[in-house]
Amino acid sequence: MEKKEMFPRLNLTLPKAKNTKILFLVLIGVLIIIIFLIFSDSSCGLSHIGIINDLRTYEKSLGPEFCEELVEKIDLHNMQCSPHVEILDCG
Repeated sequence: MEKKEMFPRLNLTLPKAKNTKILFLVLIGVLIIIIFLIFSDSSCGLSHIGIINDLRTYEKSLGPEFCEELVEKIDLHNMQCSPHVEILDCG
């Protein structure tokens, strides 16, 4: 007569490997997102959009200090990127 175990043996190697693969894929995904966020900060397109938004804010406030900061951003953008933005006259 065959002896039946109360708890059949489970093959635990397959779930461990599956969990490891899932964890590895999640970590790779998070790493890709972090790298994308780091490099997107220096992107010309995002810089251009940020300057356009700052120009709209400046049109509402007309603050001289904000204008000077915006001119510096525009200068930096124009040196690094191709779609040039017209420099403001703060005076």
